[in-house]
Order: sequence, then structure tokens, then C-alpha cells
Amino acid sequence: MKVFLNESGCLLLDHSEFKNFSIHPLWLRERLNSERYLDQNNYQRLYEPSLLDSNIKFSKFCVENNYLKVEFTDNSKGRFLIGDLINDLYSKDVIPNKKPWKNNFKNLPIYDFKLLNDGENFKKLLCDFQKLGFVIVKNTSVEEGTVIKFAEMFGPVRTTNFGKHFDVVSKPNPNDLAYTSLGIKAHTDNPYRKPMPGIQILHCISNEADGGDSSLVDGFAVAEHFKNNESEMYKMLTETDVLFKFVDKDIILENYGKLIELDHRGKYLQSRFSGRLDYVPYLEPYQLQKFYEARKKLYHLYESEEFELNFRLESGMLMMFDNIRVLHGRTEYDVNSGFRHLQGCYIDHDSTEGKLRRLSSPL
Repeated sequence: MKVFLNESGCLLLDHSEFKNFSIHPLWLRERLNSERYLDQNNYQRLYEPSLLDSNIKFSKFCVENNYLKVEFTDNSKGRFLIGDLINDLYSKDVIPNKKPWKNNFKNLPIYDFKLLNDGENFKKLLCDFQKLGFVIVKNTSVEEGTVIKFAEMFGPVRTTNFGKHFDVVSKPNPNDLAYTSLGIKAHTDNPYRKPMPGIQILHCISNEADGGDSSLVDGFAVAEHFKNNESEMYKMLTETDVLFKFVDKDIILENYGKLIELDHRGKYLQSRFSGRLDYVPYLEPYQLQKFYEARKKLYHLYESEEFELNFRLESGMLMMFDNIRVLHGRTEYDVNSGFRHLQGCYIDHDSTEGKLRRLSSPL
């Protein structure tokens, strides 16, 4: 790699991985990572970077053995591994990009719980989860509370008004249709929350009843289908705020959101869908008609053979899925034919992402 100082006092880097990156001295100065500048246990700064001299300059620089060595006019100095600089300059992350999928798996991402003690298997599970938005785990315990123990392998459990965990069983006078034996179409959980729970884990303790099979749908893949094939409908779904509401004797929860939400760059961010809970806002009749057509198309794609993945959770299996991307559902089951009991809980996205970064870090 070649290094030059340009007229503005910035370092100009010329490397096979990048060409002519101009690095401001203050940007590099606040990345000094020796024990003088960072606590070596938690890697937090020991100084306030906003108080650095805004006119700081490079006084010396060179490249030796894959390291960029620099000194600054405030008498500080340090060195930077070229590979780390490349990652910073390109904002590279170990978190894999989403990979849209349809119902055409040769092999489902199923992992044996007994092998997750191995760091590489655990890391592979996390990578698959980031790419696909779901994984399935077999050979767990069938004891109650297993879902909490599994979730805490990643991080803390997010408690809701349903509790730290919830029991998916048929019971009288339920406050949610999940706690009946009815079939439930593809949906995202808790779209009425601010924010929605990021990740859901469902553990099968018993599934002896006729019916009660599970389904998953990739909301990202369906959103891409709309984007590429139904531009007018895509516009309606990504621009219309819908009210989602949950009501029981203790609480009323409300939140507005788009059925397909995009980020500030116009890229897919999340899906919201639950026909049991949504209330379409007032629109002009023509616009309302267009929205209803788009929502109906969305519903049919979510339940289509092209996109809907169907399988059965047996005792000791669990599935973990991204609740703001992957929709889930189940078929109706007969309570008189056998007992069906799943336990579930929620965790946040940063739990799985943080674990993957730690497993991928050389530190």
C-alpha cells in the first residue's frame, strides 16, 4: 500500500482493495486503540473525542508489515492493521446480508442442539439465521422453561404483558387467538408494539394432536416480488400507515406502521401483517380500493405454495425466527386427538448480531 499526504492534510491511501481513500487526521486520531486511549477490558475511550484539537495534523506516517504507523501534531501516535482500516473504510460487517427464499429448500437449516457447544456450529447457526431469518433446532429438552434457557444463550429475554415466556395451548376465554386451536394464517407477532419484538423462539413440548403444523414465509422475498412485479401495489404497501391494536382487560396497545416498511435508503426494513389486528386508515375511495387490492394480493402471496414453507415441530424441536421479517402460522388442530403445547419468548436483534460479532472477532 502507498500512502501520500494531499494538499488538505489528509492521508491518501492507494491499495489493491481501495483506491485514493482520503483519511482525515481527526478521523484516524480518535481510533487510536492503545491502553493510553482505550480501556483494554471494554474498549471504551478514556477521553472525550469532541475535545480533541480540531486542527490536528499528521506529523509522520509510514507503512510497515501490513501496518499503517502514524504520529500526530498533539504528540500522540499509533498503528493500524491495514485489514482493519479496509473494514472501517468500507463499513464492512460480519453480519451476512439477507438472502430471500421461497418454498424450494433442498435442506432446511436444522441444527442439533447437542452440537451447539461447538463454536463453529453455533456461528454457522447464527449466520444462517441472519441470511434466512430463521433456523430450526432439534434434540432439545422437552421440559418447560427450555425456551428461556435457549434464548439466554444469546442474550436477555424481552418480557411483554404476556410474561417472560408464553404458553401456546388451547384455553378458555383467551386474550389472543394463538391460545385456541384455530388455524392461524401467516402473521407477524405484536405489530401493535413500539417496537415490535425482534426475534421469536417457539419450543415444542408436545405436539400429539391432529393438525397444528407450522408455516413460515419470508416477508423479504414477498416484498422483493412486489417491488419487481407490482410497482403500484408496492408503492401503496410501503407508503400507507395502518393501525394495529391489541385489547384485553388490562391494557390497550396501539401502533401505526406500514405493511412493508423501507429504510431511509429505500431498502427493505421489515414486514407487519396480522389480519386479526389491523385497522386501515381513512383514504379517498379510489386510494382505499387500491390499498385493499394490494393487501389482498399480499395475503395470497403469503399463503401461496410458492412462498409458504410448511413443516411440523415435534417434541424437543424449536424454531427461532426474525419476527419483523419472517411471518409464521399454523394449521388448525383437534384438541380431542392429543395435547399440543408450545412455549415461546422474545429476544432482541442485537443479541444474535452481538454473539455473531463476538464469535467472528479475533479479540
